[in-house]
Amino acid sequence: MDRRIAAVAFLAVLVACGCTMLHKPTVRSQSPEDDPAINAKLVGDMAVPTGMHAVRVEAIGLVTGLAGTGSDPGPSPQRAVLIDEMKARGVQNPNALLASKNVSLVLVQAWLRPGIQKGDRFDVEVRVPNRSQTKSLRGGYLLETRLKEMAALPDGMIHTGHEWGIAQGPVLVDPAADSNKDSLGATRGRILAGGVCLRTRRLGLVLLPEHQSVFNSSRIANAVNRRFYTFDRGIQTGVATAKTDNLIDLAVHPRYKDNVARYMAVVRSIVVEESETERMARLQRLEQHLLDPDTAPQAALQLEAIGPQAVPVLKKGLGSPSVEVQFYAAEALAYLDERDAAEPLGRIARQEPAFRVFALTALSTMNEFAAYEQLRDMLSLPSAETRYGAFRALWAMNPKDPLVAGEKITSDFGYHVLDVGGPPMIHVTRNRRPEVVIFGKDQRFATPLVLNAGNNIMI
Repeated sequence: MDRRIAAVAFLAVLVACGCTMLHKPTVRSQSPEDDPAINAKLVGDMAVPTGMHAVRVEAIGLVTGLAGTGSDPGPSPQRAVLIDEMKARGVQNPNALLASKNVSLVLVQAWLRPGIQKGDRFDVEVRVPNRSQTKSLRGGYLLETRLKEMAALPDGMIHTGHEWGIAQGPVLVDPAADSNKDSLGATRGRILAGGVCLRTRRLGLVLLPEHQSVFNSSRIANAVNRRFYTFDRGIQTGVATAKTDNLIDLAVHPRYKDNVARYMAVVRSIVVEESETERMARLQRLEQHLLDPDTAPQAALQLEAIGPQAVPVLKKGLGSPSVEVQFYAAEALAYLDERDAAEPLGRIARQEPAFRVFALTALSTMNEFAAYEQLRDMLSLPSAETRYGAFRALWAMNPKDPLVAGEKITSDFGYHVLDVGGPPMIHVTRNRRPEVVIFGKDQRFATPLVLNAGNNIMI
């Protein structure tokens, strides 16, 4: 009797507990919330980037060397600033100089790109102020001007901030602008690479309010430094420095110096913390996402953020029938300096205009000879965009390469004659770097032609 009572009591306990031992275990498929590739806590989930906008710097400058097309500026805050600057530089009678028709007061402006480094060059824009009597800036030369952050406050005075750069050089005016018919076009111009940055613009990560703490700031910095670091005199140094509980300073890794936006996207795709087992599971799921064109872009960024361990997965994307998947996989592999990225990126640069600029930029970051070969072969293609893009990529890869080095006509102006096949072509830049690139040797101009070579010289 006691055994029967004990058996009944045992069954009652099982019923009260839900009878879980009397049924087969339930098998549940993995939901999206359980997907390790989606559920992993990324840097971008905890912090947002800062310093990714261009910074405007300005100055009041003086253009000289005009052929009687300048003017004496009327009384204004700009004139007062310029006179003070001229006196500080030792000019004895600034008012007499400003009265000359061969000079003009100009407003100088430039935009400093995110991540610009100390010593980098940038384009400078100049224009005359409203109501100026200057007719043209053609043939002019901007004297050395210090560029600062500036603002006009309600007191009517111009206030300045940090000094960011120095600008000077010959002013390039639109050749088609006629001072008699297009006064606006004739009184503004550019100085290609006329500015020199005096300090590095740092990037950063700002932690979201719900994640702000010294602990989280340190965790994120450590996660970034495990993936990105540089060597300073043989000492490994991470790119991220936790400054406060809500701010992390971020240096630009050299491989991404020409693509800061991608660098920040990869940084934000780094997982803050995961075990080796969790990473292996995430790699498996990311492989599936990579092979889907709809999810391939983000999957490629996360794989690039993982680093060399993700290379085998990325290489599987190169065999996809989808051009998009091939591109995203090859682009990530290029930034990991994997040789297998060169051929698909070269092919896509030739055949897919939508991806061309990104493919060329990725190729320029590689140290592999295979990438150099792809770019070199593009110099002979019929497409002007592809040919010049390949030249710029090769020059970024190694400006001293004899194929693209050329010669300097002046300290700033580059002249490049490329001994390549393809249709004859001459490329003249209007931004970033003053240069003329000639594709094909022994080219001849069809005469007659007329060229202006200064205010009083016509060829």
